[in-house]
Amino acid sequence: MMRAAGERAREAAAAASLPAPKVIAVTVLTSLDAAALAEVGLGGAPREAALRLALLAREAGLDGVVCSPGEIEAIRSACGPGFLLVVPGIRPAGSAAGDQKRIATPGAAARAGADLLVVGRPITGAADPVSAAREIAAEIEAGS
Repeated sequence: MMRAAGERAREAAAAASLPAPKVIAVTVLTSLDAAALAEVGLGGAPREAALRLALLAREAGLDGVVCSPGEIEAIRSACGPGFLLVVPGIRPAGSAAGDQKRIATPGAAARAGADLLVVGRPITGAADPVSAAREIAAEIEAGS
């Protein structure tokens, strides 16, 4: 299924004379912990499940995965530097985790090797979203 999705996306782009898109897969949602995985029949720690799924995505020819901050280093090591890592669960220090179980600060995720950070509620829920976004960008730049 993943291989077919990647192939069809690239074929459609070529047929439209567009650059090939980056096709990524989702590993384990950042809102899930080991107990939640067990409830849906996935054994082991989220990190182990995410690594297994990332390896499957790479073998299927996809360009990368969405993974939690806690899996960045293991997936980067196993899948290589060219494998795109899109990382949600980003929370500035002192921010509420909300429903997220596996989180990191923007600087920590950037230092660990994330390619793209997904930051939602810490910006959209801030009293001053522009200021919140600037603070997050500054933290990333200072840490990388």
